[in-house]
Formats: sequence, C-alpha cells, structure tokens
Amino acid sequence: MVLNYGLKNILNKMTKNLILLILLFSRLNLLSAQNQSINLMAQPNLIIILVDDLGYEDVGFNGCKDIPTPNIDKIASQGVKFTNAYVSYAVCGPSRAGLITGRYQDRFGFGRNPLFAPNDPEMGLPLSEETLAEALKKANYKSVAIGKWHLGVHETLRPLKRGFDDFYGFLSGGHQYFPKNWTLKDEHEVKVQFDTYNTKLLRDNTRVEETEYLTDALSREAVYYIDKYKNQSFFMYLAYNAPHGPLQATQKYLNRFDTIKDQKRKTYAAMVSAVDDGVGKVLHKLEQLGLSENTIICFLSDNGGPEKKNASNNGILKGGKSDVFEGGIRVPFAIKWPAKIAAGSVYDKPIISLDIFATAIAQTSFPVETKKPLDGVNIIPFLIGEKKSIPHEYLFWRKFDVNDYTSRNAKGEKIVHRKNIDMLFDLEKDIQETTTLIEQSPQSFQNLKNSYKDWENQMLKPIFLGLGEDLEYSKLHPNRFDRDNNSKQK
Repeated sequence: MVLNYGLKNILNKMTKNLILLILLFSRLNLLSAQNQSINLMAQPNLIIILVDDLGYEDVGFNGCKDIPTPNIDKIASQGVKFTNAYVSYAVCGPSRAGLITGRYQDRFGFGRNPLFAPNDPEMGLPLSEETLAEALKKANYKSVAIGKWHLGVHETLRPLKRGFDDFYGFLSGGHQYFPKNWTLKDEHEVKVQFDTYNTKLLRDNTRVEETEYLTDALSREAVYYIDKYKNQSFFMYLAYNAPHGPLQATQKYLNRFDTIKDQKRKTYAAMVSAVDDGVGKVLHKLEQLGLSENTIICFLSDNGGPEKKNASNNGILKGGKSDVFEGGIRVPFAIKWPAKIAAGSVYDKPIISLDIFATAIAQTSFPVETKKPLDGVNIIPFLIGEKKSIPHEYLFWRKFDVNDYTSRNAKGEKIVHRKNIDMLFDLEKDIQETTTLIEQSPQSFQNLKNSYKDWENQMLKPIFLGLGEDLEYSKLHPNRFDRDNNSKQK
C-alpha cells in the first residue's frame, strides 16, 4: 500500500512536470512563430516596374514636357531619382536576364535576344542561373510575374519554373495590344517569329480570353495580385510591353494628346500615359492597404528609346536602343521606399539594374545566400549615407556579334569601341559624347581598356542563336514550332 502510494506520488509529479514541459515548449514555439511572423512582416515588399523602349526624357522627372507622367514621377519625388543609372544591355532580352539574376548576362552566355522556340530548353535563361524570385523564396516571399517574359518559351524556362508563384502575360519579346488581334491559341500555332505577337495571354500555364487593352489588363492584374498577397511578403515583377511597338493605343489615351501633331509621337505618348495610369492604380492600392511605407518600388526602362521606330525621345543623349552610346544604356530610374529612403533624394553616382537583386535580398529578415556571386550591390547604404564610397568603380557592356563594347568608371570617363573605332569621353563634361579625348588622356583610355579586357575574359560567348539568326535557326530546326516536338532539337 505504502509502495503503491509512493509510486502514485512519483507518477503524479512526473506527469505534472511533463505537462509543464509541454506547455513551456508550446509557449516557446508560439513565441518563435510570432517572432518569425513579425520578422516576415518587417521585410519589405518589392515591386519592379519595368517598361519597354522608353526614351530617357519621356518621364516628367527627367524633364519631359509633352507627356505628363504624374504617377511615375511620384516614385521619384517620394523616393530617389538616379542621374547615372544604367541597364546591363541595350536591348530587351539580355537586359532582362541581367536584371532578374543580378549578374552580367554575358557570364552565362545570354548575349543575344532569344528567339521564340517552344521546343528548345536552351533558348533562354539557363537553369544554372538563379532568378530573384527563386532567391526571395528562401525568405518566404510570394512572387508574381506580370507582362513580358522574354526569358524562354520552353516549358522548363517559364515563370512558374523559375521561382514565380503566379504569371499573367506573354512569353515573347513583343505583343499586339488589342485582344482582337490575339488569334493564336497557343505557341504551337506560331509559324514564324513575329506571329508570337498574336498569341493569347497566359495565366500561369493556361491560355485566357482577355478583353482589355494590354496595358490596362496588366495594370488590373497587378492590383489583383497586390490584394491577393497583402498579408505576406511579396515580389512583383511588373513588366509592361509599352511603349514597345507596335504603336497602338485606345481612344481614351489618344484623346489626351490632341496638341501633339506628329501621329507617331501622339500614339507613343498615349501608350506611356496608359502605363502612368497603371502605376497610379498600383500606388493607390498600396496606399489603400497600408503597404506603401514598407514597399520598395523600382521604376526603369529595359533600354534606351529607339527614337526613329517609336518616336521616343532620349533628350541630349547620343544614340538609342541597341547602341553602346548613352542613349542605349542610360535609362530613367527611380526607387521609392518611404521606410528608408528620404523623399526628393537625388543620387548621382553610377548604378545599374543588376543592383536591384542585391538590394532586395539584403532587406530580407533572414539571410539569403545566392547560388552564384552577384555583380550588383546593395545600394541602400549608399542612398541613406551609411556608405560614403561608390557602388561601382567600373561598369561594362558588350555587343558580342558586332564587337562593340563600352566601359565607364565612377569619374565619368568612358571608352567606346564601335565599328572598330576607339573613343574616349568625359561624361561629366560631355554627356552628348561629341569629343573623343584619347590623345589628351592616353592613360585613362588604357586603364579603361585594360579593365574591360579583364572583365571580358570572364564572360562567355552567346550560347544560343538570337533574333538576328532567325532564318538560320529555322533551317537548323525545321520542326521549331511543332506541338509534338517538345524537346531539345539537335
């Protein structure tokens, strides 16, 4: 009896202690979960608004007079405007590959505009590369891609396979703007490269029947997905097709520009205005949901404006899209993040689109280790004065197929090698690139040349045929668009 009573006592105490331990661990787990939730809420959302073929001087914050862009301008006025901002390539595809990986695209052979090749798993962003969406997934972000993809059409290269949770848009390098022209049900109805402009849009991997003007549809979807993910950290890659050709706008937007007599410029202005309206809807939704303070918004163009093709205006910059002169690579660029960046800031040191990746992952609540070293840097410490040095000593660009290249340093000295002619410019005094200074500054020229060669030695040749080799590619791959040939063609 006494023994049984003693055992009962011991068992009762053990049970009580076990219950206390369970309650303690439960409490600790709850606190851990709460802390993790607080940490995740503290990390900022990220929205990249990437427009296509926008002229350097076609936004208000860069001095545009004939196209009002009040909503785009808010990003600059409520954040920071960059005066020496660049993309990593002067045409669409490679520029986007650099932005989405934070690495010079030539490091992995993306030195050409990819072709529309739904059966080729190597025509696009290599699977060896990590996208920003994949990196942010490690910090529990939800990622949405909206609009133009242009990083591969094969099923293994599409957004949902590259870290994105949602996609609404098109896979090719351009698109018609009016739904009545979207007559092709899928990629296998394409017969030649530019048929791709007529494909129906995709929601994730399913073709949809859209009824709105393309730019308006993309803006609508951006607002929808912000609302969908309002209670968690999200990354939105909002890649408008506008104002890339074909030049098409609704009467609603055309009516705003009756004072512009040149019809091409008028339509271009209407297209830019449609984007500005969309940016306004995005900003309004963030305000409405109380997300503005802790959302990083980046606005930029994928390259300079092709002035003759779409009536864009690069201002005093020389050249345009596809050029290694400033008009091809220097772009309108602004970032807004009220929680960290003072409104009305201006930053004059050179930065590049590759910096967006590094900047984004540096703000997460938990450390994100990237798959490969980045070429971009976290620019926030430079913007808020924590770092007084410069983000980049040198920046580089290469057009492999024509052996054009350029490099600039932080002081504004820039070499240009174009059509086998070498030039040296001082951008601080001669942003129009009118007077070459090789004879006056031979050492500066040689230093830039040497730095470029060191960089080039780390780069790869293009790993796929590009837009300029369309006919050659089709001859090598006669079943290029066939539905039953969805594997790499030898």
